Amino acid sequence: MLDLLLPQRCVVCGLGGTQFCSTCLTRLPRIEPPLCERCGTPTAWPVRRCRECAGRRLAFASARAAVLYDDAVRALVAAWKERALRRLAAGAVSVVIEVVPPPKADVVTFIPPDPDRELKRGHHPPRQLAEQLARRWELQLATPLRRRAARRQRGLSRAERRRNVAGVFSAKGAVPRSVVLIDDVFTSGATVNAAASALRKAGARRVEVVTFARVVR
Repeated sequence: MLDLLLPQRCVVCGLGGTQFCSTCLTRLPRIEPPLCERCGTPTAWPVRRCRECAGRRLAFASARAAVLYDDAVRALVAAWKERALRRLAAGAVSVVIEVVPPPKADVVTFIPPDPDRELKRGHHPPRQLAEQLARRWELQLATPLRRRAARRQRGLSRAERRRNVAGVFSAKGAVPRSVVLIDDVFTSGATVNAAASALRKAGARRVEVVTFARVVR
């Protein structure tokens, strides 16, 4: 009945019938090898460390993303996060499953929401991703991470992003040795690195980061 009163349109191309059409799903720019072995950024040839992560102390063992963050992906993520279009999670999950190899880990967890923004949005895309990916990968979902309020990362430089999330995350209880950490978009890596650091301090020996999209400079 709701679809009759408010017809669905693709958030990318505007075609009627669904929130995210099959054509736009097919056209999303998948991230394919060669990649940086550590941070997952596309490279001209396989490397262990690229310019993005060389010289940085990274708490995660590897990072992988499914798609490049272009205009279409930006529209999709904005609609998913700001307009609470929860059905979009299924399309994102399908692309992650297609592109990212199943991780060898004990549990799946996710970047927790900022307390203020969670109240305003009423939902949390990284948790949706983590829940569905955990089922598809047949892994347990865990929620050890806690987050205190901080400035928004949007508009900050890379150095400011790192300072802004330093100490923001903490982990409650014992954390399994191997963890997959889920987020929606990998921008500078500052957020996932800070969260991975908290997981490592709580007992994780290896943290693998998986995101739907990645910003590539």
